[in-house]
Amino acid sequence: MNQDFIQALRDLEREKGIPVEVLLEAIEAALISAYKKNFGSAVNVRIHIDRDSGEVKVFSRREVVEQVEDPRTQISLEEAHRENPNYEIGDVVELEVTPKEFGRIAAQTAKQVVVQRIREAERDVIYEEYVNREEDIVTGIVRRQEMRNVFIDLGKTEAVLPVSEQIPGEEYKVGERIKTYIVEVKRTTKGPQILVSRTHPGLLKRLFELEVPEIHDGIVEIKAIAREAGSRSKIAVSSRNENVDAVGACVGPKGMRVQTVVNELKGEKIDIVKWSKDPATFVANALSPAKVLEVKVDEEAQVAQVVVPDYQLSLAIGKEGQNARLAAKLTGWKIDIKSESQVKELQTEETSVEGGLNSG
Repeated sequence: MNQDFIQALRDLEREKGIPVEVLLEAIEAALISAYKKNFGSAVNVRIHIDRDSGEVKVFSRREVVEQVEDPRTQISLEEAHRENPNYEIGDVVELEVTPKEFGRIAAQTAKQVVVQRIREAERDVIYEEYVNREEDIVTGIVRRQEMRNVFIDLGKTEAVLPVSEQIPGEEYKVGERIKTYIVEVKRTTKGPQILVSRTHPGLLKRLFELEVPEIHDGIVEIKAIAREAGSRSKIAVSSRNENVDAVGACVGPKGMRVQTVVNELKGEKIDIVKWSKDPATFVANALSPAKVLEVKVDEEAQVAQVVVPDYQLSLAIGKEGQNARLAAKLTGWKIDIKSESQVKELQTEETSVEGGLNSG
């Protein structure tokens, strides 16, 4: 190694941000292993690389003892005094033992260490970049599928879309550009592992933030999201400006904004409803597109009794109970839906029971 090598390390420091001293210390540590492997594993050595010239020197380190038992690691006081009369028992004597052919081994080892450190530094940079983007949206290109997991090229690295985070029935074609939500970034020996999702409610939130300037600017706020990925979602929004219609802003001119989100999610239906701090109003809004006649809330039990017109009952409940289920998830309330006829029947039965009790 020489001055050119030291200069190359300084160039690396500027380009990759790896301090020269860190690289040199790592090379010195690696050279100790290389020396022991080639010239005696039991020898205790120190290796020093001159920070200006790049010259490599090997020093044997032997402890000063009264009786030498292992000459590879120990030296007698008499022999130590020949080097320096000030040595005492317990001191460590360093003598240069640099082999003539050590330069080639040193150069090869240094190259391996530098390459490894560059890889580690690049992985660290990528990790730091993406760990700060957890809960954010990224766009990537589908590269391949392995064991049903989808690998997405993000440019500098790959992300994994596990089966559990894939939208049921959605197909991912190689070369296709898709948006995903970063769920977690893990540091591994092979570099950062980025787990992304297509089913997370956060993806829906981020997509609306991209499409609706009023959300990005903080005028309109997404208060709650309930999602059954690939099928249907509900989002509750409110406006901080009374002159801005929160629902209208999210729907967009001719429905363009919400349609862009629907297209990205391959046709997932999205209901946008107005949030209200009044639980009864919020529950009624959450059951949209069904029309609600009356809502009675039991705040202690967190139950909402909802009455809808007869012809709206199936719409309010939804296919396989989906509309009611999403509304309950969105509001955090248990929702009990009945039609007008059912309520009247119950009232008639109650009246009959009361009448029977009174006559008795």
